[in-house]
Amino acid sequence: IDQSGTAWELDEALASQCGYSVTYSNWSNIEFHASALSCHSYLEKDVFIVTVQIKVSHTPDMKNPTTHLKTASCHYGAWGPRELLCESNYMEVSVRREVTQTLKDLTLEELEDWTSVFPEAKAGEASIWQIVFHQPEEKKALLVSDAWSAGYGLNITDTRVLLRIPYTAAHIQLIEDQGITFSAVRSSAFYRQRWLILMVNTAVACPVDGVDYTNKTIIWTVPKYIQLLSAGATIFKDVLVEAGVDLHKLSAKEMASRKYVLLNDLNAITMKIPIGAEGGYYKTSVNNGQHGEKYRINLFLEHQWEDNKWGLTKHTIIKEIETPFEQVELDIVNNSNLSARLMNVTVGTFLPDVELVNLTIEGITVAVPEAAQHGYLTYEIRYPNGSKSYIIQVPLDAPSIKKEYMTADLRAYTLNVTLAFITHPTRDTFAVPVIRVATVKDAVLPSTRGFCDGKNLHLIITHGNVDQNWLPFISDWHVTPEAAQKYNYSLRNNGTHLMMSVPFLSSHMSYEDLSTSGIKASLHLTLKDGITMANRMNFSISCIFSPSELIQCLPNGTVIITAVKLVRVADLDTSLLVLRDRQCKPSLVTEKTATFKFNVNTCGTSRKFSSTTMTYENDVLYFRPGNDTPIYKLKFACWYAIKQTVDVQYESKKNPPPSIKPGFGSLALSLKLFKDKFYSEPYQESEYPVVKYLRETLYFEVELLQPKDARLELNLNDCWATNSQSQDGLPQWPILINGCENSADSYRTVFHEVSYSLRVKLPQHLKRFEVRMFTFVQGTTLLQE
Repeated sequence: IDQSGTAWELDEALASQCGYSVTYSNWSNIEFHASALSCHSYLEKDVFIVTVQIKVSHTPDMKNPTTHLKTASCHYGAWGPRELLCESNYMEVSVRREVTQTLKDLTLEELEDWTSVFPEAKAGEASIWQIVFHQPEEKKALLVSDAWSAGYGLNITDTRVLLRIPYTAAHIQLIEDQGITFSAVRSSAFYRQRWLILMVNTAVACPVDGVDYTNKTIIWTVPKYIQLLSAGATIFKDVLVEAGVDLHKLSAKEMASRKYVLLNDLNAITMKIPIGAEGGYYKTSVNNGQHGEKYRINLFLEHQWEDNKWGLTKHTIIKEIETPFEQVELDIVNNSNLSARLMNVTVGTFLPDVELVNLTIEGITVAVPEAAQHGYLTYEIRYPNGSKSYIIQVPLDAPSIKKEYMTADLRAYTLNVTLAFITHPTRDTFAVPVIRVATVKDAVLPSTRGFCDGKNLHLIITHGNVDQNWLPFISDWHVTPEAAQKYNYSLRNNGTHLMMSVPFLSSHMSYEDLSTSGIKASLHLTLKDGITMANRMNFSISCIFSPSELIQCLPNGTVIITAVKLVRVADLDTSLLVLRDRQCKPSLVTEKTATFKFNVNTCGTSRKFSSTTMTYENDVLYFRPGNDTPIYKLKFACWYAIKQTVDVQYESKKNPPPSIKPGFGSLALSLKLFKDKFYSEPYQESEYPVVKYLRETLYFEVELLQPKDARLELNLNDCWATNSQSQDGLPQWPILINGCENSADSYRTVFHEVSYSLRVKLPQHLKRFEVRMFTFVQGTTLLQE
């Protein structure tokens, strides 16, 4: 803010032209430097005053800013004849304003320099300053307005002339002195005072390099007497050498306590600062996405000397030194509380200039506040020295936690999240992938139970918590609902159980033994990992089936025989099985079975008689090619009862007493399930299967449909339930025994009287009863839903 109250908003160009610099120090501090002779400062009796307005906003678009106004003043009375200032963004020279030297005091080289620019100075307007730059190839004069437009800063007070040059200026030359590179400008400033043209030498030089890093030490070297600034001088005398940090001068005692070393030898001044020493600070740095640190310190050096040419010169150098990037490995500590089923990971330690901004979970990037919606809680832990760590906490059962079955009862839980950080104020970003695995003894393996009825093998697998991606296989055949339907298998999965039913005679059955007492058939099922296809668990069920399942002896003399391939005859080709007449080949072949259909008078079938039966016999044979001795032989027989005619003598008596004799014929009956106790609406076919909860009532009606004979009455003798579609299936539970309720039932069957109605013409042909819904159990285990 200038003296009139006008606000000048600083940008980089205006700051370097007007003598201002803004820098960060110690993570969150912002330092504002103003030259004593800056554009908008003013002097009152050796006190220069500057007023700064600072606007602060929580958002980059500076909405709703807070404004702070600060006026600072400093006493500065010890002006030297020539003062040089090297700031971070500009260099500045101010020279005492006085009548120029006479020509006889100038050296020959300087005489040539100055006299060659006098004509340009004389041509300028009397009231306008002019600056002349001495370039190796030419000399260039700029009017004040042109110099200002080019970014140079010019100022004049009652006693001083000042030139300020940004490091980006066009007339800067890079020169080398004692192995150190300097940014330098040789220039002269002219102004008119009364009838004189006055000139001041405004040459300035600032070191560009001179910093080295050895043995964890910063070494900063500055030549003492720079040729450009000491032209014509032959005698030099040090007046003062002082140094400090952040514009604070340090005494020798303070330097020693910080292990700083300040060396002043004949030709150079050297400062040695241990990396990490007090006065500097570490800042976070990012290099190619890698997290690291740099040590930063804002040094300054003030050198005053006298020479026999220029008198006293005061050279102040402000130097921001930053060590090279050093990668820092971040600790990631797993503090998971597995008993509470929590993954808990600590990431860091970080410097205070780092902030966690988002997390990438399963490829989705979410800001820190939104991460909680995915089950991820983040905590920032601050330590007394200002550093901090971040804690990521997520439940083991979160969807993004990968769960993998290991072995026995162990499961592996994998946390895979990427944390994105930003640094202040540079706004560099880097990412930290966090992958941690925890093993927990909580694996529940699937279990199985099985049973058989007369036609099928049934396998029921109860899911565990590790088989979400496990697939059922029989050998290398993946059992899917579509594939099962193709083979007339039943496969159902209700989320908690996988139920599979396979017919006794099927391609995927294994037949282990065959004798007159029965056929041992086995079903082997493997659960494979759906990703790796590795075998995880094997299940099997074996049952003994009646040999009669393999043969049908039809009344018309047709025989249907099924031969099975036994496990021990692994190389048997079922398509090559034959009967005694080798021309009789199977009509249906699978990998495990061969089915023959023929008449008893063909295929080499032999016949034997007894007093009551007629027996037909044949063999299923398997011959190896070129060999007439069978290696497989299955003998089978059909028995037929022989009809006999018997003469019976009988005598009829008159008026025999009434009697009841067994009658023979066909009866047509129906069993229906009704929706209520009024028996008004039966369930239709489309409504099956009917779903009921335990203890809900089922209303049954049995009706004699044919014959419609009013003399007949329907009585129920035995009624039972089974959990298969076969009435002979096991297990079974009796509902009626000899026409009465089952006394072992917790909820006994209840009969309902049947009355005449429009629908019921013959009440004696119907029986109605209700049963409470139940399930089959064995001990405390459900046999089936």
